[in-house]
Amino acid sequence: MIVFPNCKINLGLNIVHKRNDGYHDIETVFYPLTLCDALEIVELSDSEISSAHDSFGQLSTSGEAIDSSPGENLCVKAYGQLKSKFPQMPQMRIHLHKSIPAGSGLGGASADGAFMLRLLNDKFHLELTIEALLDHSLILGSDCPFFIINKPCFATGRGEFLERVAVDLSAYKIVVVVPPIRIRTAEAFSSVEAARPSKSIKDIIQQPVDTWAQHLKNDFEESVFTRYPEISRIKDQLYKAGAIYSSLTGSGSAVYGLFDKDHSLNLSFSAKYFLKELVSKPQ
Repeated sequence: MIVFPNCKINLGLNIVHKRNDGYHDIETVFYPLTLCDALEIVELSDSEISSAHDSFGQLSTSGEAIDSSPGENLCVKAYGQLKSKFPQMPQMRIHLHKSIPAGSGLGGASADGAFMLRLLNDKFHLELTIEALLDHSLILGSDCPFFIINKPCFATGRGEFLERVAVDLSAYKIVVVVPPIRIRTAEAFSSVEAARPSKSIKDIIQQPVDTWAQHLKNDFEESVFTRYPEISRIKDQLYKAGAIYSSLTGSGSAVYGLFDKDHSLNLSFSAKYFLKELVSKPQ
């Protein structure tokens, strides 16, 4: 059985409060795009079970590099969560083909973990509700609950409080550029000051897109751009190429630009950069 976990971008991101538990409260809009990984699970045969070295079974990967060990992989952690609740689940052969660059702010690992929960729920008829899947996904990571819903959402708290919003970027080309830089989320949060914005992102995204450049901000940009000027230059290049709006997504390192669909693109980036022209995931 195979599924295709898709990426997301953030439309604005405000760090509004540092909590006593070490986490931060944020507000952002998660918006799904069509760039996808591929995740396949197959039950292990008896002979494969006897040779499996890990309790979950076997994990293989291909495509974009993954910088975590099998035990830290969110697909494996998702399996472990449900295995503890449903011990009758068999060991699995898991294959993950990565197309979404890691450490880019596009949410690839979070999507993989959330889609694994959904996949196991469907394959083994576990009958978990959406609410239960959301609870399990939050244990995996703050961005994971969004991928259970996988529709444009205004997110608050750690990112787990989700409200569907009416925002549609299907009329635009969405260009995503990722330099060969990986930014750890903890590193990014350590350099920002929490502050409640004067106007909520939920209100700003209802404005015309051509006003977003003046009002829709990502609080990570100042510290990330200071530390990695190369990422700042990507945003500048996208605006010079005619972007209506451009922003860092999440805590980076990916930068995206929104262009009119009939706009002729003329972009020049190093061959080491990941560059994709994407569209909105169907709503």
